[in-house]
Amino acid sequence: MSTPVSAPSEMAFFSLLARCASFSATARELDVTTPAVSKRLAQMEGRLGVQLLNRTTRRVSLTPEGELYLGHARRILAEIDDMEQLVASAVAAPKGLLRVNATLGFGRTHIAPLISGFAKLHPEVQIQLQLTVNPPPADDDAFDVCVRFGEPPDARVIARKLAPNRRLLCASPAYLAKRGAPKVPHELAQHSCIGIRQGDEAYGIWRLSAGKRVETVKVRGNLSTSDGEIAVNWALAGHGIVMRAEWDIARYLRSGRLRQVLENYQSPPADIHAVWPQRHQVSARVRAFVDYLASHFEKTSTRSAGLVSSW
Repeated sequence: MSTPVSAPSEMAFFSLLARCASFSATARELDVTTPAVSKRLAQMEGRLGVQLLNRTTRRVSLTPEGELYLGHARRILAEIDDMEQLVASAVAAPKGLLRVNATLGFGRTHIAPLISGFAKLHPEVQIQLQLTVNPPPADDDAFDVCVRFGEPPDARVIARKLAPNRRLLCASPAYLAKRGAPKVPHELAQHSCIGIRQGDEAYGIWRLSAGKRVETVKVRGNLSTSDGEIAVNWALAGHGIVMRAEWDIARYLRSGRLRQVLENYQSPPADIHAVWPQRHQVSARVRAFVDYLASHFEKTSTRSAGLVSSW
């Protein structure tokens, strides 16, 4: 079976259909009729000899063969776009689709405003921002750049450190007045600690170090959530001690609404990185976006006081 000349067009069509998850929505995007979309998909499936989508009365879903096709299609389309930019000019203005992932609170507070500024500088870049509780796997083809906390996942991605960051323990003055402040880590077991269920970290296990000594504490409390913003709000309301990144609580520490506890102990580092697949190392839009992020964070953080003094 020979490969048709329109293969990239077919891959772009199927990627759009998978993203819209609807024949009618895809038709509106392409400015064609719904039957035309259905016919085009049927022609693809006939040529390939497999069913790519499961049809229902309201939505469509990918078959295993459709998942396989979509993953390769997204990667190939991105590589074609990168190749065209590289061949056209090494200094060409960034353009094309840029898919960005970030965590909920940080993405909403910091990445979304930066995307707004970047879009004004590079109007030929189409940007899709998705916010998730946990970062996607390193081999996920659905994103071009991910902004994440902690060490880069593995060698399958390129990483650039954007800013230093730590997780701090803090509580409201009202809670500390009522319950007292812990002096050493093991005293946390007698406190109400607000749990955050995120990522692959063991829930309810806090690790704190002073010099080379690392203490592991099993903490408990009546409240837990997968949303960091909710956890901070509970801490502000006096429900207990929370461990949270500097960027998220800096303004409350400055205002006095939260107070840091166990200041002499360090939690595992949570530095902020931009990570992207190795296949995008020549992408002008990815390079420009990461450079833009790095420039911003370099201006808004200081070595001496980190994020607490700058954000």
